[in-house]
Amino acid sequence: MKIVLGSASPRRSELLSKMGFEFSILKADCTEDFNPTDSPEQIVLSIAQQKMNALKGEILPGDLLICADTIVYLANEVIGKPADEEDAMRLLHKLSGKKHDVYTGVILSYNGTSTSFSVKTSVYFRELTSNEIAHYVTNYQPLDKAGSYGIQDWIGFIGVEKIEGSYTNVMGLPTQELYLALQDFKA
Repeated sequence: MKIVLGSASPRRSELLSKMGFEFSILKADCTEDFNPTDSPEQIVLSIAQQKMNALKGEILPGDLLICADTIVYLANEVIGKPADEEDAMRLLHKLSGKKHDVYTGVILSYNGTSTSFSVKTSVYFRELTSNEIAHYVTNYQPLDKAGSYGIQDWIGFIGVEKIEGSYTNVMGLPTQELYLALQDFKA
């Protein structure tokens, strides 16, 4: 079977590649709207489903399509991707010194059969200084990342005190859970 990753995320692509899979990439063109009263699990699965729906017409029979979405969740608020560098700094100040949760929803579809799951990881940031935040935003350009940071970047090395759950989930693709889900589609 041919695997198609329905994501333009370089981190998801890197993780899937490091898992040993060959795949092609399609970018979903959808609005990523969600109901703010939904649970975080419902939000990520809803957006992953929107991506899946946008790409279904572009895959061939026999292709296995993987779509995912990741959000940062703090105090009942979705912290999305920043609008600009100023917004990135504001969001990182909001996360500084606090625990937040990262949720990823994944949907796999193959020949009319689909399965989905969501994964939660708790991330604990130490109190970050304004200079550390400014350095990170200026030098690491986190504008394409939920919560304005990548755990695999400098800020993750110096600012994350601990995590509870999947590290790769915080990067955008819970690889262990995905691997197990892929086993269900093997012939």
